[in-house]
Amino acid sequence: MGNILWLASYPKSGNTWLRAFLLNLVTDLPEPVDINKMAALTQGDSQERWYAPFDPRPMTELSAEDLARLRPIAHARIAESSADTVFVKTHNALVEVAGAAMISQSLTAGVIYVVRNPLDVALSYADHLGQSLDDIITLMGERDFETPATEHNVPEHHSDWSSHVKSWTQIPHPALHVVRYEDMTLKPGPTFAAIARFIGMNPGRERLTRAVRFSSFKILRAQEKKAGFVERPPAQKSFFRSGKSGAWHKQLSNAQVRRVLEMHREQMEQFDYVPKGY
Repeated sequence: MGNILWLASYPKSGNTWLRAFLLNLVTDLPEPVDINKMAALTQGDSQERWYAPFDPRPMTELSAEDLARLRPIAHARIAESSADTVFVKTHNALVEVAGAAMISQSLTAGVIYVVRNPLDVALSYADHLGQSLDDIITLMGERDFETPATEHNVPEHHSDWSSHVKSWTQIPHPALHVVRYEDMTLKPGPTFAAIARFIGMNPGRERLTRAVRFSSFKILRAQEKKAGFVERPPAQKSFFRSGKSGAWHKQLSNAQVRRVLEMHREQMEQFDYVPKGY
């Protein structure tokens, strides 16, 4: 068994919130940790720095076959970056691409997977990319969707929302902890306490409460407003929005809700996301 603990999710499902909580919980400082210092504890599996030492070409010139060859080497380098558990953020689906696994099982210690109602994901993702809701709903149904390579990141293979969720959650396992975003918002105490226990910690009530408070959207938004956030894309005015659930009720049309349901009903039923009347 390896030492990578994957922090996995489809985009805009609460991964950054989870990372902020873990950072505040582990460091246990008397004030909130700077959101722009998340890399001090959590790595990203698409970052160019893990791949560049093994292939000098720009990330944009690497083929799917090149990446299939390089990915397990890059993952091994991530694992070797610490003698302890390494928290690694990923938006990749748990699939194979070009004949190679996107996630190296032999290096894996465990997985925390965050799932969020795709109706709310669509809203947040549209804001994140600066695209229309209809375009994002279409994108969330594309089975082979992956992000383009950039100067600093290799492509991420997201697949469609249902396939992504199913790939990570369909087989229960003691090393897998599935968290609903909605429970993070409605039941933060027990939800974050369960996350702490899963990573082998049993913090006292005061320490846990402080970590939850320091990673609240109120504080994350305040930090971003004061100093910005390095992970905010150019198209987005603010990375940390409301942090609430259910905004889709007022912002999605009936036709849009039905489109999402047509594509994702099976997995939505698994997590109690199908609205009454639909």
